[in-house]
Amino acid sequence: MNFTIEENEIYYIENGKKLARICFIFEDNNVALINHTFVDDSLKGQGVASKLVRMCYDVMKEKNIKIKATCSYAKMWFSKHPECMDIYVE
Repeated sequence: MNFTIEENEIYYIENGKKLARICFIFEDNNVALINHTFVDDSLKGQGVASKLVRMCYDVMKEKNIKIKATCSYAKMWFSKHPECMDIYVE
């Protein structure tokens, strides 16, 4: 599965349709706010949402950007991955 990384989202397209995406906005130069995660029903149960949050984490860590989340899935994911809390802020 190949994801596309853009300025405010990471997503997966299949047959011209966005089937999975994570959206974030930058509150300032050092904090990205994850505000939405979506996975199409055709991909449910395959760990795609987890891959999106992990990829977002990896991208932001590489850029030395902190992460906040209003998205309930992203909040839950970080609570289950304490090893990734190094850049997560409340």
